[in-house]
Amino acid sequence: MFEILDHTADIGFRAWGATRAELFANAALALESIAVDMSDAREQEPYPIAASGEDEESLLVNWLNEVLYYLDGRRVVMRRFDIGEPAPFQVVGKAWGEPRDPARHPGKLVVKGVTYHLLKIGKDARGWFAEVYLDI
Repeated sequence: MFEILDHTADIGFRAWGATRAELFANAALALESIAVDMSDAREQEPYPIAASGEDEESLLVNWLNEVLYYLDGRRVVMRRFDIGEPAPFQVVGKAWGEPRDPARHPGKLVVKGVTYHLLKIGKDARGWFAEVYLDI
């Protein structure tokens, strides 16, 4: 569950999850949906994925940059993320997706990186939330 946020020079999203693991999975899906059309993406192969950080903010940024590495560097579109509850400084899991096919997964926006600009992550009565802005 996520929504796109307007920004003058970049693009952002707000993601939610009942747990931290669900938040990280939904944030990854938000990033993917901003960069490519995922309507035809399939859960064809599992891919191991992990990240670490010094605090909640750096953990989320590093996690999303790892997702971006798979998308741009390894040319993989991931449709589903299954991660265990993140440890204080690490998130580990699997993502299911397939090799990126430009005909089936056309690009939407070129995402250069995940930023710390206006980054928020926290928990309230409804669960976990994050606001993230991407450099495009």
